[in-house]
Amino acid sequence: MKKTIFAISILVFSITSAKGQTDNTYKTTLKKMLEVAGTEATFKAGINQMFNIFKQQQTNVPDSVWTEFESEFLKTSLDELVEMLLPVYQKHLTRSDLEKVIEFFETPVGKKYAEKNPFITQESMQAGQQWGMKVGQRFQEKLREKGY
Repeated sequence: MKKTIFAISILVFSITSAKGQTDNTYKTTLKKMLEVAGTEATFKAGINQMFNIFKQQQTNVPDSVWTEFESEFLKTSLDELVEMLLPVYQKHLTRSDLEKVIEFFETPVGKKYAEKNPFITQESMQAGQQWGMKVGQRFQEKLREKGY
């Protein structure tokens, strides 16, 4: 009986250890992929764009408060982002997939894409905001036409 429990304990420990190593390897690969893809720069550009929108909506808030908040939010590290994104990426991509994405981002066109992505994201957010306002206006018009 003791031998059976011991054998099961070793098996469980081995499986847990292997999974931990796999998760760490995956996490390391994901972090590298996010770095070479320019995700951190895109993340920061997104935060800056969000703050610009908030500033337009909350004109009574002093610039010193915005500066303080922006500094605090920009300190969010890539490590925290990796931890949050890990289960999402694990659900959809293998480590091999991530390695191939890294290979792409190490090519000249991949590097260019990573460099330009923060600007593309920022401009896309602006376009998306305009589109959302346009859709909202059309929605309101349709409701008025229906008597609401």
